[in-house]
Amino acid sequence: MSEENKDLGDMAEDAMDGAKDGAENISDKASDTLDNAKEKASEFGEKASEKFDEAKEAASETFEDAKEAASEFTDDVKDAAKDFQEDAKNAFDPSNPDSGKTIAIIAHITFIGWIIAIIMNGSNKTEIGSFYIRQTLGIWLFMIVLGFVPIVGCFAGLIGLVFIIISLVAAINGKMTPTVGVGHLFQDWFKTL
Repeated sequence: MSEENKDLGDMAEDAMDGAKDGAENISDKASDTLDNAKEKASEFGEKASEKFDEAKEAASETFEDAKEAASEFTDDVKDAAKDFQEDAKNAFDPSNPDSGKTIAIIAHITFIGWIIAIIMNGSNKTEIGSFYIRQTLGIWLFMIVLGFVPIVGCFAGLIGLVFIIISLVAAINGKMTPTVGVGHLFQDWFKTL
């Protein structure tokens, strides 16, 4: 072999060694980059898992808080409904002295209130309730009759309003006070109520 061929062979061998070294360097760099990527992906996965667990825990706590608040609200509503039912039962219980007082007050609230009072008093009659049902009926009829009297008819509404207010104050106080001048007549005329 000639010297030139030998130099070419050495050069080719050096080029092959350089290529091998370069390939090994590239392979090492690729392996290092892959390892770094795997490590970063693993770190990201761990962080994502931690964040997910934190979010899951926070959502669970929020759900539990909401569930507890809803339960407390439901209990409060049930208690309020029970209290209202007891109050309503006591308000219209014939053995309760305030039952008749309630009916007496309702009887003064327009003619519709008077009808409601009659219905309520019909199921459990009380002395004070019956008294004021008779009295308010008498006052309403008195106002109507006075309305037809000349000159006095102009003041019939005002006179009736004064009688209703006086009667209402007595009912609120729980006293059976007849209307001035004509109250005793209303009690006699409407005994059946």
